[in-house]
Amino acid sequence: MLFVCYPRCTTCKKAQKWLDDNGIQYEIRDIKTANPTGEELEVWLKKSGLPLKRFFNTSGQLYRSMELKDKLPEMSDEEQIKLLSQDGMLVKRPLLITDNKVYVGFKENEWEEIKG
Repeated sequence: MLFVCYPRCTTCKKAQKWLDDNGIQYEIRDIKTANPTGEELEVWLKKSGLPLKRFFNTSGQLYRSMELKDKLPEMSDEEQIKLLSQDGMLVKRPLLITDNKVYVGFKENEWEEIKG
């Protein structure tokens, strides 16, 4: 299981504590220093079953400063994935990648199913 996070993010810290408290084994990856590649994002998007827009950190400063709210609707999926792969701060976090599912953001009630 891969846990992709930003160590200074409070939601990521909360998610990591939840994983630890529930005895769930994971590999940690800092999204700022090891940004997801376009190929990874394409695979994760399919596994998540979510719309691509959910992978954007819409509350982040970079998202707002780039005015992506107005630009994304006119961009192709390919262009959006390329954008996400260029800066980890654009990606919604944390991401939890399991063998058969990808969780975007931390919602404890969704993550409960990981415990089996």
